[in-house]
Amino acid sequence: MMRSTLARFFAPLGSSLLPRTVRQGRCAYLASMLVLLTTLAVVTASTVAAKPVKVATLAPDGSVWDKTLRTMGDRWRSETDGKVTLRLYPGGVAGDEPDIVRKMNIGQLHGAALTSGGLATIDPALGAFQLPLLFESYDELFHVLEALRPTIDQRLAERGYVLLAWGHGGWLHLFSTEPVLAVADLERLKIFTWSGDEEMAERWRRNGFNPVPLAATDILTGLNTGMINALPTTPLAALSLQWFRHTPYMQDFGVAPLIGATVIHRRVWDKLSPAERDVMRAAAEDAEATLRREVPDQDARAVTAMKSRGLKVVAVPDEHTAAWQALAARFGEDMRKHATAKDLIEAIGQARDAYRAHARASGGGAGGR
Repeated sequence: MMRSTLARFFAPLGSSLLPRTVRQGRCAYLASMLVLLTTLAVVTASTVAAKPVKVATLAPDGSVWDKTLRTMGDRWRSETDGKVTLRLYPGGVAGDEPDIVRKMNIGQLHGAALTSGGLATIDPALGAFQLPLLFESYDELFHVLEALRPTIDQRLAERGYVLLAWGHGGWLHLFSTEPVLAVADLERLKIFTWSGDEEMAERWRRNGFNPVPLAATDILTGLNTGMINALPTTPLAALSLQWFRHTPYMQDFGVAPLIGATVIHRRVWDKLSPAERDVMRAAAEDAEATLRREVPDQDARAVTAMKSRGLKVVAVPDEHTAAWQALAARFGEDMRKHATAKDLIEAIGQARDAYRAHARASGGGAGGR
């Protein structure tokens, strides 16, 4: 049947005028070419399906966050038979977080492991998680993230993103070039804020401070040149990136948890099969569990390591505690006043308060870090 079909195909070209042996040779040749083209099509389709998912992060190469992401990527590859692979760009090589988000929006990158600052670039309402003294413990934070996950999933989906899993960077402390005991001490300093997060910079200004917006990749330069002399960061990040050598004083109380998330753009997500999505989400959730387990301990060990190299941990006197709490309250009120998504801010507070009420009723506290 194949031979007769090919013969009919060649008839308009005059192939019927050729000797039979030549016609048979042409039929065999065309059949071989069709097999070759089919094989090439299959290989090409396989190559497209195996195209790496390009994910960027500020996490330093070799850090706990970098290693966890690479482990996640190994599972993507092994559990999808190589159809989904991770190409990771760590250490800010793809730019600061606003740059990363912009590149995802235009298709140069497919996903990212972002901090709360980067998430706020996608949805400014998520900047609420950066409010100082909003949480007292990881237990509170984890409860709120779980309770509000459907809401946040929906908000990100409306902006073209899928949240695979939460990430955790540690607990933010204030690092500075001189001891900061009172609020007035901080007012004299130049404080790092995320470039691109103008709302946060304005919030600092309205409360009497001197914010200096910079890309996170420019923090070390800013410290070296004196552009900034104070920054909120986690002990683990301060050690990993050597920022503490320029800011040898750290406040003893934590300002806020540094949350993050692994997200992927929906244009990439929608091209994956349901089975591939399940593998990616499960591996990302296991990565989240690893960070929950390891980061708090590494944060504590980072403080010990930095103290052995000259870091001084500054205990805020009791007489100044109320002023710091009042400052945190002003920041919260300022955000509620100027934010466009007041409902999310209220929902965060309500979920946190519900957790605290339950903890008190069951005879426990809010839980320590």
